[in-house]
Amino acid sequence: MFLIGIVSHLAQRFIPAMVARELIIRKNIIPSKLWMNFFIVCFCLGFSAFYELIVWWVSLLSSEGAQDFLGTQGYIWDTQSDMGYALLGSIIALVLLSKYHDKQLKNLENC
Repeated sequence: MFLIGIVSHLAQRFIPAMVARELIIRKNIIPSKLWMNFFIVCFCLGFSAFYELIVWWVSLLSSEGAQDFLGTQGYIWDTQSDMGYALLGSIIALVLLSKYHDKQLKNLENC
């Protein structure tokens, strides 16, 4: 179960990272690759932080079930590790997929 959690958190940041990268390139929002990658990682971290805030708000709204809801994860550092996986997943996506993504976008332009 632990391994599934790690893989899912990493994968959940692959997709937003590549979607953000696609939009930035197609709209020519950030021409510098360094700044583009920095923004994408920040975007993924912000997306992950917002999700963790939603989890927290749901636990507060469920009042008596809040401890049970948050306690089901059984790990005190769950939020921080989720954010760490978001950081790692977005960086891995950019490192592993950027060249392939650039090639695909170039092939799309040639069509």
